[in-house]
Amino acid sequence: MINDRQPRRLTSTLLWVAQILLVVFFVFGAALPKLTGSHQMVQEFGLIGAGQWLRYLVGTAELVGAIGLLTPWLAGPAAAGLAVDMAGATIINATVLRNTTYGVNVWMTALLCAVFVLLAYARRQQIKGLAAAIRVSGRSPASA
Repeated sequence: MINDRQPRRLTSTLLWVAQILLVVFFVFGAALPKLTGSHQMVQEFGLIGAGQWLRYLVGTAELVGAIGLLTPWLAGPAAAGLAVDMAGATIINATVLRNTTYGVNVWMTALLCAVFVLLAYARRQQIKGLAAAIRVSGRSPASA
């Protein structure tokens, strides 16, 4: 029984280390530059052509996702949300920005998408637990 717990504990520790590293990257390398209006981010979102509101939306989503990665019961859903964010970024980099200097980011965003999918899969019990809690709280007292 002790041997069975050690691999799970090691896996959990490695997941938390990965999550903390991803949080640092996303807060300082992704969310804050978008939210503070760094020249590079303003230029990149200008090339996308959807308007600067998208930069604020994406920056806010990335900041909220990073904070969620640090919250034990939200880490799974946050990873799933950031996987969706990176899937969108990969599509934009591969299509809209493909002939610009930002197009090469497609490999980084695709890799980050894969990492977040794996992280969400590893934290799938949290996703299931949150979904069950939402279903239970949505019931009326008469149906319970």
